[in-house]
Amino acid sequence: MELRQIQYFIEVAKREHVTEAAQNLNVAQSAISRQIVNLESELGVDLFFREGRSVRLTPIGKIFLDHMEQAVKVIENGLREVEEYLDPEHGVIRIGFPSSLAAHTLPTAISAFRERYPQVKFHLRQGSYHSLISGVIKGDFDMALIGPVPKLETKVQGSILFMDSIVALLPNDHHLAKQRTLKLSQLREEPFILFPQGFILHEIIVNACKQLGFEPKVSFEGEDIDAIKGLVAAGLGVTMIPEITLVDSLPRGTVKIPVIEPTVTRTVGVIIPRDRELLPTEKLFYEFLKEFFSMLEGYQN
Repeated sequence: MELRQIQYFIEVAKREHVTEAAQNLNVAQSAISRQIVNLESELGVDLFFREGRSVRLTPIGKIFLDHMEQAVKVIENGLREVEEYLDPEHGVIRIGFPSSLAAHTLPTAISAFRERYPQVKFHLRQGSYHSLISGVIKGDFDMALIGPVPKLETKVQGSILFMDSIVALLPNDHHLAKQRTLKLSQLREEPFILFPQGFILHEIIVNACKQLGFEPKVSFEGEDIDAIKGLVAAGLGVTMIPEITLVDSLPRGTVKIPVIEPTVTRTVGVIIPRDRELLPTEKLFYEFLKEFFSMLEGYQN
């Protein structure tokens, strides 16, 4: 079994089409077909159902794909570790992050890090809360910034970087807009604009409301935090939003107001896998994050 065969197999499995896989790999279609036939012959099983030029994985093919993807990641990590051992200041870091940390937190940290290590490269990918955790576990990311930091996930290790308040965002002509603080109960009858069910910020806000015996009346939902801000600015409702998302970007026509009774917060931190050591460049950034946020005024460990 050769690494080239495995790479061809994974590409065909992902695209479910031999021609498209060949075009993406820039090799002849016949070469890919021949290598996969050789692989199946060596294994003694069919990995694909053939449907013309389209293919589908057989049940054993799906199992084999899972193992081969893990094997390729191990090989890639081994090569990266050798390269970064020789020069950790020229490595690559793959980071996942949520939309709530995209505008200020992550760019600020990366900018400060690159002042110290200007040659390090970053591959960034935005994702939802649960996809970030899954991505770190599967090795799609080296680490992820996340909020709140998960407590019960046994396959990731989390470090809290700071606490983030959840504040109310209201149109500036709202009848509560001049309040210095708001009790959450004052928003009981207001139309809310929230992330959809299944998003962690939806869960945090709904749970806070339930503590006071009511569920928010959701008038609009949005998967993008800037879209939610825009709907509030248009006067279509109110929301509760992480305060860090409003740094340098409070939408025109809105006001942010601290919420009390109860105070709603979330932890923000970084997660890494428990089952493998960080590579040298990853470790540099991981330790830098903890140092950077511990020193920033207004953040807490």
